[in-house]
Formats: sequence, C-alpha cells, structure tokens
Amino acid sequence: MERVVALMDAFRSFGIRGVINASGTETVHGASRCAPEVAAAVAAILPHWIEVSELQRVASATIAAATGAEAGFVTNCSAAGISVAVAAAMTGCDMSRVEALPDAAGMKSTVVLMKGHEVNYGATVSQMIRLAGARVREIGTATACSGFQLRAALSEDVAAAVYVLSHHTVQSGLLDLATFSAICRERGVPVILDAAAEYEWRAMLETGATVVIISTQKAPAGPTAGVIAGQRDFVRACMFQERGIGRPMKASKEAIVGTIAALQAWMAADHPARQAEEAARLDRAAAMLSNIAGLRLEVEPDPPGNPFSRLMLHIDPRVIGVTAFRLGQALTQGDPKVVLRTLHADRGYLLLDVRRITDAELDIVVERLRALLRSLPGTPGATDRFVPGGDLALGGLERALT
Repeated sequence: MERVVALMDAFRSFGIRGVINASGTETVHGASRCAPEVAAAVAAILPHWIEVSELQRVASATIAAATGAEAGFVTNCSAAGISVAVAAAMTGCDMSRVEALPDAAGMKSTVVLMKGHEVNYGATVSQMIRLAGARVREIGTATACSGFQLRAALSEDVAAAVYVLSHHTVQSGLLDLATFSAICRERGVPVILDAAAEYEWRAMLETGATVVIISTQKAPAGPTAGVIAGQRDFVRACMFQERGIGRPMKASKEAIVGTIAALQAWMAADHPARQAEEAARLDRAAAMLSNIAGLRLEVEPDPPGNPFSRLMLHIDPRVIGVTAFRLGQALTQGDPKVVLRTLHADRGYLLLDVRRITDAELDIVVERLRALLRSLPGTPGATDRFVPGGDLALGGLERALT
C-alpha cells in the first residue's frame, strides 16, 4: 500500500491524478508497466549516441528469437506498423517508389480488409492503411465473410491483405487466419497481421501471416513501440520506409533498446507462473466482490484466446440503482482515477482486468466500487445514459487544453 501512496504523491506533484488501470493494456492509460530491467535498459541508453541501424540489427535478431520470424524491425507503435507494412507491400525495396508515397501511381495499391476487421482502437484500421497511399477494399459484411469473397477481391491491383486479431473485432462468422492466409498465398498476396495486444506470435507466423505486428507496450510490457516480424525480404522493405512515409514513425534509440530488453525478459519469463498469479488475483477479486445484491460476477476468457481471463461485473440497475456505464464513469472521478473496461457498458457489464495491477491496487479498486455502490443510488445522474467511446474521447480532446 505504501508504494501505491508514494506513486500517487509523485503524480500530484505534477498536478495530475494517478491512474489504477484495471481495464487492460490500452495505450491511452499507459498500456503496461515496464519491468525494472526494461526501465534500466532505457535509462542506460539515454545519455549515449548510437548508430540506430546497428541497434535495429540487434533488435531484428532478438525479435526473430522471440517470434520465430526470419527478421524484425522496430517502429514507433503498432498503428505505425500497419502503415509501414502496407507501404512495404507497395514499394518493396525500390527507393524511387518509397520516396513517391503516398502517391501510389504505377503501383499495386489496393489492400483487402474484411469488414468485420474494420475496427477503431483510437483510430480506424482503414485510416492506417490509407496513410500509406493505399485504397481499402472491404469484403463481406460486419458479421460474415466467406472464402469466395476473398478470392474475388484478390485482383491484380492488390498489394496486400490485412488481418486483425483483437477482442475488438467480430469473433464469429469471419475467415480464420489459416484460411485467409492460405487463400492469399494462392494468389501471391502478402498477409499483414495486426496482432497488437496478442501473445502467440510464433503460431501466427506458422499459420501463414507474412508479417505480424506487435505492440511492445502491451503483452511484452515494454516502452511504446511497434514490432514488425516476419519474412526477411518483407521486413527489409519495411525498413526502407524510414526514407519515406515511415520517417515520422521512426523508433527512438530508447524505444528500440526497450523493445530488445522487453522481448528478452519475455523469453526468460516463467509464463505458467505468471498466468497462475494472474488467475489467483482474479479469484481474489471475485471473492472480494461476491455477495453484493444486484452484482453478478462471471469469468470471461479472453475472446481471441490469449491465456488470461477478465472478471465481468454484471450490473442490475433495478437492484443497485445505477447503470454499468454510470458506475464505470464514477470510478474515474476519484483520486486515484480507477479505470475499468466500459466497452460493453451498454450491455450492462464492466470488465475488470487484473494483469497489470498489484494486490494493493486491487484493494483500492474494490474499496472504491463498494463505496460507490453505497453512495450513487438515489443521487441525480445525467450520466446514466451510455455514451459511445468516440464521444467520450472527443470530449477529452475538447477539454485537453482548457
């Protein structure tokens, strides 16, 4: 508990509230805590000059070891990785084409994307594709896509196909990665896999993705950066984009070193022990929140199949007196700010993710929840009505400099 209090005092010195992130690895909340060895590696490189291309060479070898890829490259985030990989599919290692983008005249410049994978994670997948100068060809419907639709879309002007593996996407009715990759391989079309927050990178490449894009600050708990891992020639073409549209997306020396350290720590970690610790903390959360009238608890395995679960807090407003959305918003008003996942609050539940919080922080989350459940019912509240995440984000932007 002392550590939590000291941390909050440090935030107050800047005039801002601290955050207890029980929502997940969203970048808007800082994604993950870096392990001490990662923080030490970043701090050690900061006072020094370095040949960044040499550092990228070391990173490539580390990425290959961690993912099973032939090579790897570090950019400044996974969203940038989508744009860079799309550009690489269009230009290869032709520097005249690299310099021409986003003017794609004379190049294959269509990118195929299943409609159910056109999601918003702070920006849309299609916008990251279009940043490279490509055109998006959506296939299927929001909840269904078939092999014949993909085959029909893979015309001569297609440079690549993008596949998104995420809890944000539709989880049924679409083509699985193996089928999607096999059809694209038949036509010689590279598959760019956006798997920013996912875990099983080696299996993804073995399933058929040409490259997989990973967010360093999510599963590996590193600094903000993106990893592009996969076939050597394709990764080399991604590196060439640093002389083109990838220039404003380049990774810093500290991001590259932090990525190396985070992946080394990931490879050395006892993952079964970590998963057991997370499961025990989830059980503890469930025990602490049990026997509250109007609150039903359910353990939800991660939708894309990563090896962890979240605790679903089903809110019955007829019993508790408040909606799930209002409760989630009220949690963010205190100091420290407590964040639960409100993505499905309109469906009556919040999600509690314990992977990145301590037991002491869990105590604060539960104490805050119990206090709000006692105080909120019966008080006037204009926030009972669900507000979409985009509108909440817009409000935050409008207030940012006021």
